[in-house]
Amino acid sequence: MAAPPDHEVLWAHALHVTHNGSPALTGVSLGVREGEILAVGGPRGSGKTTLLQCLSGQLLAQEGEVWFSSTPLHTMGPSARERLRRDRFGWIDPAPVLVPELNAWENAALPLMLRGVSRRRAKTAALEWLDRLDIGDCARKRPYVLLQAERQRVAIARALVPAPTVIFADEPTAPLHRADRAQVLRTLTTAARSHGITVVLATHDTDTAALADRTVSLLDGRHVNTVHLPPVSETEGRAACSLSA
Repeated sequence: MAAPPDHEVLWAHALHVTHNGSPALTGVSLGVREGEILAVGGPRGSGKTTLLQCLSGQLLAQEGEVWFSSTPLHTMGPSARERLRRDRFGWIDPAPVLVPELNAWENAALPLMLRGVSRRRAKTAALEWLDRLDIGDCARKRPYVLLQAERQRVAIARALVPAPTVIFADEPTAPLHRADRAQVLRTLTTAARSHGITVVLATHDTDTAALADRTVSLLDGRHVNTVHLPPVSETEGRAACSLSA
């Protein structure tokens, strides 16, 4: 068992996962650099969600290693992995899962309040992110009166409020209309870049993947290729390298 390279905040090696006898991941390896926005692409059922669950410590692979910085997630117990997810990771689901009894700012502030942060400080941080996400005027509204795109922005704010090291976003804009999808993704990626947050984004949408620094593609649970996208300032050119599964 070897520690990952110093410049990689996440590192996975030879992951094998089987669900109900069917392979979900077959020997997948990859690294994610600190502050990088990485898109994990591929069709539905290719293993994207399973990979994100392994990288975030929600799921232990039957074989293989997962490291967060110098911490081996694959050897940690359930309680230790839960603390790591609470303190260092953020998660965004395909559809917003909000607490219906709480208003928008309370939902966004929930991770901080669960850590013991005072209600006043948590509210201040939540309102700041809701404003940045252009839904500050919805702060006191309950989820049931919000539009789908507004609820998803609250979920994104909730992931950003505790200042995580890594955000895992599993098809975060799948239920949104195309215009809302682009706006929400740009907001997330801009916020992540401005705060140095690493993002691992699962998507089957090529327009969404284009907002990332790099894409890796899965097919039937195998890593099939990597595409390095140009910096935002560049207007042309894209280098791609194919990797063996």
